[in-house]
Amino acid sequence: MPLRDLIPIRRGRRDVPARREEEHPFFAMQRQMNEMFDSFFRDFAVEPFGEWRDQFAPHIDVKEDDKEITVTAELPGMDDKDIEVLLERNALTLKGEKKEEKEEKEQNYWHTERRYGSFQRVIPLPEGVDTDKATASFKKGVLHIAVPKTEQVKTAVKKIAIKAE
Repeated sequence: MPLRDLIPIRRGRRDVPARREEEHPFFAMQRQMNEMFDSFFRDFAVEPFGEWRDQFAPHIDVKEDDKEITVTAELPGMDDKDIEVLLERNALTLKGEKKEEKEEKEQNYWHTERRYGSFQRVIPLPEGVDTDKATASFKKGVLHIAVPKTEQVKTAVKKIAIKAE
Protein backbone atom coordinates (compact mmCIF):
# COMPACT_ATOMS: atom_id res chain seq x y z
CA MET A 1 0.00 0.00 0.00
CA PRO A 2 1.47 3.38 -0.99
CA LEU A 3 2.11 6.00 1.69
CA ARG A 4 -0.35 8.37 0.02
CA ASP A 5 -3.23 6.09 0.92
CA LEU A 6 -2.38 6.37 4.63
CA ILE A 7 -2.36 10.20 4.71
CA PRO A 8 -5.78 11.87 4.77
CA ILE A 9 -6.29 14.04 1.71
CA ARG A 10 -8.03 17.37 2.06
CA ARG A 11 -9.86 18.37 -1.08
CA GLY A 12 -8.49 21.45 -2.71
CA ARG A 13 -5.34 21.44 -0.54
CA ARG A 14 -3.26 18.50 -1.69
CA ASP A 15 0.01 20.33 -1.20
CA VAL A 16 -0.40 20.71 2.65
CA PRO A 17 1.10 17.80 4.57
CA ALA A 18 -0.95 16.14 7.29
CA ARG A 19 -0.13 17.44 10.77
CA ARG A 20 0.36 15.44 13.89
CA GLU A 21 -2.16 16.14 16.68
CA GLU A 22 0.32 17.80 19.00
CA GLU A 23 1.16 20.30 16.23
CA HIS A 24 -2.45 21.42 15.85
CA PRO A 25 -2.93 25.12 16.69
CA PHE A 26 -5.58 24.40 19.31
CA PHE A 27 -3.23 22.04 21.16
CA ALA A 28 -0.53 24.69 21.13
CA MET A 29 -2.99 27.26 22.49
CA GLN A 30 -4.12 24.85 25.21
CA ARG A 31 -0.51 24.19 26.19
CA GLN A 32 0.15 27.94 26.44
CA MET A 33 -2.98 28.47 28.57
CA ASN A 34 -1.92 25.65 30.91
CA GLU A 35 1.54 27.19 31.27
CA MET A 36 -0.01 30.60 31.99
CA PHE A 37 -2.22 29.23 34.80
CA ASP A 38 0.64 27.17 36.23
CA SER A 39 2.89 30.22 36.37
CA PHE A 40 0.09 32.28 37.96
CA PHE A 41 -0.39 29.82 40.82
CA ARG A 42 3.37 29.24 41.15
CA ASP A 43 3.79 32.95 41.99
CA PHE A 44 1.51 32.50 45.00
CA ALA A 45 3.15 29.21 46.07
CA VAL A 46 -0.27 27.54 46.00
CA GLU A 47 -1.41 24.61 43.91
CA PRO A 48 -4.84 25.22 42.40
CA PHE A 49 -7.35 23.37 44.58
CA GLY A 50 -4.56 21.17 46.01
CA GLU A 51 -4.35 22.50 49.56
CA TRP A 52 -7.92 23.73 49.76
CA ARG A 53 -9.65 20.44 48.98
CA ASP A 54 -8.21 18.68 52.05
CA GLN A 55 -9.60 21.15 54.57
CA PHE A 56 -12.47 19.92 56.71
CA ALA A 57 -15.80 21.65 56.18
CA PRO A 58 -18.93 19.92 57.52
CA HIS A 59 -22.08 19.64 55.44
CA ILE A 60 -24.87 21.68 57.02
CA ASP A 61 -28.61 21.72 56.35
CA VAL A 62 -30.81 24.54 57.64
CA LYS A 63 -34.60 24.19 57.68
CA GLU A 64 -37.23 26.60 58.87
CA ASP A 65 -40.91 26.06 59.59
CA ASP A 66 -43.58 27.92 61.56
CA LYS A 67 -42.28 26.74 64.95
CA GLU A 68 -38.49 26.53 64.75
CA ILE A 69 -35.26 26.65 62.80
CA THR A 70 -33.47 23.30 62.59
CA VAL A 71 -29.77 22.96 61.79
CA THR A 72 -28.21 19.58 61.00
CA ALA A 73 -24.43 19.22 60.67
CA GLU A 74 -22.60 16.09 59.56
CA LEU A 75 -19.47 15.66 61.68
CA PRO A 76 -18.20 12.12 61.10
CA GLY A 77 -15.40 10.91 63.33
CA MET A 78 -15.86 13.69 65.86
CA ASP A 79 -16.91 13.59 69.51
CA ASP A 80 -19.26 16.00 71.23
CA LYS A 81 -16.37 17.36 73.30
CA ASP A 82 -14.67 18.54 70.06
CA ILE A 83 -17.67 20.68 69.04
CA GLU A 84 -18.75 24.08 70.34
CA VAL A 85 -22.16 25.62 69.62
CA LEU A 86 -22.63 29.34 70.30
CA LEU A 87 -25.99 31.06 69.94
CA GLU A 88 -26.36 34.79 69.81
CA ARG A 89 -29.42 36.86 69.09
CA ASN A 90 -28.88 36.86 65.33
CA ALA A 91 -26.35 34.09 64.62
CA LEU A 92 -25.59 30.45 65.37
CA THR A 93 -21.89 29.58 65.37
CA LEU A 94 -20.53 26.04 65.07
CA LYS A 95 -16.86 25.52 65.89
CA GLY A 96 -14.87 22.35 66.06
CA GLU A 97 -11.59 20.62 65.56
CA LYS A 98 -11.11 17.22 64.01
CA LYS A 99 -8.09 15.24 65.08
CA GLU A 100 -7.25 11.89 63.58
CA GLU A 101 -4.15 9.86 64.32
CA LYS A 102 -3.41 6.46 62.87
CA GLU A 103 -0.42 4.35 63.75
CA GLU A 104 0.63 0.94 62.47
CA LYS A 105 3.62 -0.95 63.80
CA GLU A 106 4.83 -4.11 62.19
CA GLN A 107 8.09 -5.98 62.28
CA ASN A 108 9.62 -4.20 59.28
CA TYR A 109 7.92 -0.82 59.33
CA TRP A 110 6.25 1.85 61.43
CA HIS A 111 3.59 4.02 59.79
CA THR A 112 2.10 7.09 61.51
CA GLU A 113 -0.47 9.38 59.93
CA ARG A 114 -2.01 12.50 61.46
CA ARG A 115 -4.73 14.76 60.13
CA TYR A 116 -6.02 17.87 61.80
CA GLY A 117 -8.66 20.31 60.70
CA SER A 118 -10.68 23.00 62.37
CA PHE A 119 -13.82 24.65 61.14
CA GLN A 120 -16.14 27.50 62.01
CA ARG A 121 -19.52 28.08 60.42
CA VAL A 122 -21.73 31.06 61.21
CA ILE A 123 -25.41 30.72 60.32
CA PRO A 124 -27.41 33.94 60.37
CA LEU A 125 -30.74 33.73 62.20
CA PRO A 126 -33.82 35.88 61.64
CA GLU A 127 -35.27 38.15 64.30
CA GLY A 128 -37.57 36.57 66.83
CA VAL A 129 -35.79 33.36 67.85
CA ASP A 130 -35.96 32.15 71.44
CA THR A 131 -32.30 31.60 72.35
CA ASP A 132 -33.19 30.38 75.88
CA LYS A 133 -35.10 27.35 74.59
CA ALA A 134 -32.59 26.19 71.96
CA THR A 135 -31.48 22.55 72.15
CA ALA A 136 -28.62 20.56 70.65
CA SER A 137 -28.05 16.80 70.42
CA PHE A 138 -25.24 14.75 68.92
CA LYS A 139 -25.66 11.16 67.78
CA LYS A 140 -23.58 8.98 65.43
CA GLY A 141 -21.64 11.92 63.99
CA VAL A 142 -24.69 14.10 63.30
CA LEU A 143 -25.37 17.30 65.26
CA HIS A 144 -29.01 18.45 65.51
CA ILE A 145 -29.80 21.96 66.74
CA ALA A 146 -33.33 23.28 67.20
CA VAL A 147 -33.93 26.98 67.78
CA PRO A 148 -37.62 27.72 68.46
CA LYS A 149 -39.27 30.93 67.35
CA THR A 150 -40.90 33.30 69.84
CA GLU A 151 -44.67 33.43 70.13
CA GLN A 152 -44.69 36.96 68.73
CA VAL A 153 -43.12 35.79 65.49
CA LYS A 154 -45.46 32.79 65.21
CA THR A 155 -48.56 35.01 65.52
CA ALA A 156 -47.14 37.94 63.54
CA VAL A 157 -47.72 36.20 60.21
CA LYS A 158 -50.70 37.68 58.43
CA LYS A 159 -52.18 36.14 55.33
CA ILE A 160 -53.24 38.63 52.68
CA ALA A 161 -56.15 37.77 50.43
CA ILE A 162 -55.61 38.07 46.70
CA LYS A 163 -58.38 39.70 44.68
CA ALA A 164 -58.80 38.56 41.12
CA GLU A 165 -59.71 41.23 38.60
